[in-house]
Formats: sequence, C-alpha cells, structure tokens
Amino acid sequence: MADTLFPTTVIGSLPRPEWIREIILDRKDETISEDETNRLLDPAVESVMRLQERSGLDEITDGEWRRESYVKVFAQRVSGFKPDLIDIQQMLYPAVVEPVEYYRPLVLEEAAFARPRTECRLKVTLPAPYIIGRRMWHPDHSKQAYPVPERLMEDCVPILRREIENLIQTGINTIQLDEPWLSTLVDPRFREREGLTDVQYEMDLCVDLINQVLDGFTSIDTGMHLCHAHFNYTHGTEGPYDLIMPALAKIRVGTISMEYATPVAGGMESLAQFPDGPRLGLGCIDHCDRKIETPEVVIERVEEAMQYVDRERITLHPDCGFSPSVQNPMDLDQAYLKLKSMCQAAHVLRRKHG
Repeated sequence: MADTLFPTTVIGSLPRPEWIREIILDRKDETISEDETNRLLDPAVESVMRLQERSGLDEITDGEWRRESYVKVFAQRVSGFKPDLIDIQQMLYPAVVEPVEYYRPLVLEEAAFARPRTECRLKVTLPAPYIIGRRMWHPDHSKQAYPVPERLMEDCVPILRREIENLIQTGINTIQLDEPWLSTLVDPRFREREGLTDVQYEMDLCVDLINQVLDGFTSIDTGMHLCHAHFNYTHGTEGPYDLIMPALAKIRVGTISMEYATPVAGGMESLAQFPDGPRLGLGCIDHCDRKIETPEVVIERVEEAMQYVDRERITLHPDCGFSPSVQNPMDLDQAYLKLKSMCQAAHVLRRKHG
C-alpha cells in the first residue's frame, strides 16, 4: 500500500443483513450445521466483497460475515472456553475455563475462501492477546485455569503466531491485530469501572504482547487497530490519545489505525505525538454518525491530519469496523455510501497532492 498515495482500506467488519445474523446465531445454537452455514454464507461473503470493490477500496476484507464477533472468533476456534458466561453491559461473552489449546484454524478458512475471489489487496483481522484476556477472563470462572488474565494472554501469543504463519501461505496482504482496549484506557471513567489503577503497566503489557505476536513477520504488512468501542451508533469511551502516544512509539508494527473522525477522539492535535516509524491509519469516516460524509468533509479531515503526519504515511479508513459483532445493528447501505465517499475523496487528494 506504500506505493499508493492515500490508499483506502476498511478496518474489518461490515454490517450484516438480518438473514446473515440469523444464520450466525443459528450456527452458534447448533440448529444449523457448519456445512449448511457455509453453503449459505459463501455467496453472501462474495457479495460483500463485491460491495467493497464497487466502493473503490484498494484493500478489502470478507466483511467478517462468518464471525459472531471480532474477538469471540478466538474462543470459538480455540479449546478452553465456555460460551456466554460473562455479561458485559448486556452483551454475553465466553469465559476461559480450561488451559487454551489450538485445535482448528481461527480464520484461515475465511482467508482461503476470499483470496482467489478478488484482485484487490486482502486484509485479515485477528483479536490481540490483551483484549482476549480482558474480555474473556473472569474471576468466578477462569481462576482455576488461569490465576490471572496475564497468563491467558501469554498463552494466546503462540496460537496467534501459528495462525499468522498459516495465513501468510494463502497470499493475503495484511494482518491486523484488533486492540481497542489500549485506546479505551484514555478514559478515566473506563479505568475506574474496570478497576485498572496502574495505566503504565496495562499499556506496557499490551504493547509487549503485540510485539511478541508480530515480531519476525516481514513478508506481510502488519497493522493494529485501536478504537473507543461502539454499539448501536454509540461509543463506549471517549478522550484524546495523548496518554497512550508514548506506548504507540514502542509498537513494532507497520500501520497503527486510530479513530479521528468521531468527536469523542478529542480532535487531531494528539497526532503531534504520533510516532515516526509506522504509517497512520487515519479514521476519516465516522461510522457512528448516520449522516453520509461528503468527499469534501473527508478531504478536510485528511488535510488536517497532514499538518502532523506526512501524506506518504497516511492510509484512509473508517474509524472502526461498522459492525464488530453480529448483535450490533448497523446499516449496510449506509456503510457502502460512506466507503464510496471516502474513496472519492482519496482520488481527489491524489490529484491535489500527488
């Protein structure tokens, strides 16, 4: 992507129509087989790939349409978890109850299906170890297997590395680790709610785990994504990123993708501290705003970011995945129009600044 000025991509997920959501939940409840699920979802996944191509994107995903959520996919493909034991703001998550073990590919089959079906660059996303530990370790259910969540996080690293090694063989272009908790740490109310008193420790832990997973993978582009979390057009946390910028400078990754279109990110002034090494994945589309941005609005956001980061280092994408979980009610047509506007803005920016 470095050869293209202002390349465009998505973070990962796209809104699922109701019938797709029903299939995913029916598979979870085991009222439909895996084979029948794939028979129904294969053409649907191709359609969401065509949607992204039609919008003009340089890099696409499979929309994550086969997953219940961006993070639960780990628990569904790794042994040691029991579903729906943890209630986080009325959203049920699995809990680790036994030592984790790799028993089937996490997303390899998704990538193998998608790769021959597009000539675009292809991105595959995986949850990062820190978010897995924070989301799916619970003191009432997990202590016998893992006395502390850090032990679970450590055991996730070799599993994720094994998956990435296999994914590289499919010919995908980018691996992205999703790590929203790093940016949610900037919100003091969130830290209080979660009982996180040593912010530096949490940041260092998250960064170290990211580096452990990605170190040595030089034949593929790597990225990580941070966000303020969202459900039904509403963010879960808020605050500028100044607190975590020193931590970002320690991450050995190709692209760091961050939300900047949303007002809850506190403006782009924090980009003055963005590290010199990685590319900036600039969130320039607010997926939580039902209004469709015009290309002019996107251009204005990108040019503001250029005051802090060189144009050659900026990739354009929406703030977050449009629907990180199957339960998240978002509109597919709205997402398409937002992506189309972003890609139109990229063409204008290339002519203007190329």
